[in-house]
Amino acid sequence: MRRWLGKAEVVLGNHSDRLNAINIFPVADGDTGTNLYLTVRAAVSALDGPAPDTSETGNDVGAVLSRAGQAAMEQARGNSGTLFAVFLCAAAEPLAGKSRLSAPLLATALNRAQIRAWSALSEPVAGTMLSVLEAAAHAAQAVDASHNADDSNHALGLALDAVVEAAFQAVVRTEDELAQLHEAHVVDAGGVGMLLVLDCLRSAVLGEELQDELLDGLHGYKLQDPHIHEHMPADDGVEVMCTINLSPLNAAILRQRLDEMGDSVIMSQVGGAQNQDDDDDESTVEASYRWRVHVHVPDPEPAVALIRSLGEPTDIAVSQLALARGNMLESAEEDPAKGQEPSITGQSRHDY
Repeated sequence: MRRWLGKAEVVLGNHSDRLNAINIFPVADGDTGTNLYLTVRAAVSALDGPAPDTSETGNDVGAVLSRAGQAAMEQARGNSGTLFAVFLCAAAEPLAGKSRLSAPLLATALNRAQIRAWSALSEPVAGTMLSVLEAAAHAAQAVDASHNADDSNHALGLALDAVVEAAFQAVVRTEDELAQLHEAHVVDAGGVGMLLVLDCLRSAVLGEELQDELLDGLHGYKLQDPHIHEHMPADDGVEVMCTINLSPLNAAILRQRLDEMGDSVIMSQVGGAQNQDDDDDESTVEASYRWRVHVHVPDPEPAVALIRSLGEPTDIAVSQLALARGNMLESAEEDPAKGQEPSITGQSRHDY
């Protein structure tokens, strides 16, 4: 699992420019590759730190992915990065306590991940990385069913091959599933990113090379192809992201009101219920959960005010959608400013 995520970090870093070039949905801001790379990098960095004591739990695949997923969720960038973090966190759950991956576990993990990813979005859209993840999950389930839950390495290899092939076919279909992609004659950037991640998993588990030939026929993905997003109409508004502790009721309220304010609303739970005060004797107090929040809105101020009215957010980030994200990799190296009020200037991204 560590080798998988490390490989994904390198591959997404190498492919970030081409992913950015074809990123035109949901907004043509050319940042999908960068967002995926930075989010995966956060997951890998979490595994580079001191590992939890494994003397009792042994090699716990789920624990490794959960740790990586939590870090990815806390530092997720954009739509694509947030959905990748959701994918990691959800896939980790059925793997908890397991010392190795198997075909049945892969099928269960991918199915959990695709359900969670679809439900994280208020208005999920086919023809995106959601469709690619769904196709991959169905392929894994089909192999598992045809081999009667065989947990051998051979069955796992067959499942991984089927997963990558299904993901590839789903990527090809994205061009005809979304009008914007069909008109621009490109495939979905997030879908390609998920295909790369899944092929990295196959490569890491089987010890085989990446299948670079999968990318040869994808429209818009040749190095000589232009940066499609640069010729698309500029998108008004901003992207607002943060992490916040909320009760289920307040989380539902926030999602509903953000849906009314803007679009591309993603809300996903980060970890389990937060511990309540031992001295709190009121049984009616709702458990609090940590949430990662993402939305595109015309103006950040009402959205930020709404978020603050329901809790104390951390790491509020406001990015202008109309500006190119060419400097995001450089700005990501800097420590985000703390304790400031949200505002928009000429910079492409602000962290608060």
